[in-house]
Amino acid sequence: MATFISHSPVETESLGEEWGRAAQRGWVIALSGELGAGKTQLVKGVARGLGIAARVHSPTFTLVNEYGGGRLRLFHLDLYRLETREQILSAGLEEFLSPDGLAVIEWAERLEDGPRKLDDEKKFIRAKIEISGGTERKIVYDDIGA
Repeated sequence: MATFISHSPVETESLGEEWGRAAQRGWVIALSGELGAGKTQLVKGVARGLGIAARVHSPTFTLVNEYGGGRLRLFHLDLYRLETREQILSAGLEEFLSPDGLAVIEWAERLEDGPRKLDDEKKFIRAKIEISGGTERKIVYDDIGA
């Protein structure tokens, strides 16, 4: 596990950009952290690292936003509104666990009891964002070699 201390949204986004540059087809990045922790900020950086110019925003009400135009296609999922395995299955989100591109899942802890065990994937990266105070964030994640 690696730890990154971010002192600002810009630093959080920069870490995401590193991840986007290192990402490979089929990777799934699972983000957890409370509301306002910076999950979407991190995804903005991932998109930039992939070379995606589109404006990234949280898919809370749509469940999935898809972004093209970069080195890999980005699937940005938000499970905040889903609480049960049945809801995840009925939403058809299982296909994004083996993406033709890169999938980043916010509120991924809700998937732990989901459709299948996430650790079976080619590359599954867990990241937890904790609010340390003000704009400071502690991000603990599986080292991806970025």
